[in-house]
Parts: sequence; structure tokens; C-alpha cells
Amino acid sequence: MDTNNWRPGQAEPAMDTADWRTQWPLDYRLRIVNKILDTLMRHLPVSGQEGWNELRKIAVRFEEKIYTGATSQSDYLRKISLKMLTMETKAQTAMANNLPSNSAENL
Repeated sequence: MDTNNWRPGQAEPAMDTADWRTQWPLDYRLRIVNKILDTLMRHLPVSGQEGWNELRKIAVRFEEKIYTGATSQSDYLRKISLKMLTMETKAQTAMANNLPSNSAENL
């Protein structure tokens, strides 16, 4: 799979003709994949083009999974936002736990 030219797959047409996916522009999904990728790159170490490609694949698979399972635009955005927030929170907690407890006393 060439992730550099990734285009999200079309969702299966739903029985309901007002499926939210039919009105969701492709460029929105691409921007969301890029935001997911940015978050992953901030928190996971990568090495070279191969590492970047692997993170991109992860971002694409994650977005596709949420997109196909979401019941509405707000559900889609909520699930992605929650996951990104969780990742940011875990990273901040890990950083805080790694600080020496008496770092202010050493000044």
C-alpha cells in the first residue's frame, strides 16, 4: 500500500440516504490523518523514511477504522479527539513522572 498517495476508501452506502459520510469532503479526512500523524510523530520515536511510512500507515488505519465505525460526524470527531487527547495526556503524565522529585531543590 502506497501511503504517500493514500486516498480513503469509500464507505459502504448505507440504507439511509442521509448517511453523514456522503457529505464529508475527502480533504477533511486527509487533514485529520495528517493531524493524527503529527501527534504520533510527537510521541513515538521514528527513524528515517521507513519509520515515517510506518507511522503514516498507523494513522491511516486508525482514521479508517473510526470513519467506518462512526455513526455521525460528531461521533467521528469525538472518537478521534478523545484518542488524541488520551495520547497527549499519557505523554504529559509520563514526562511528569520522569522528572526528579527534588529538581527544584537543586537550583
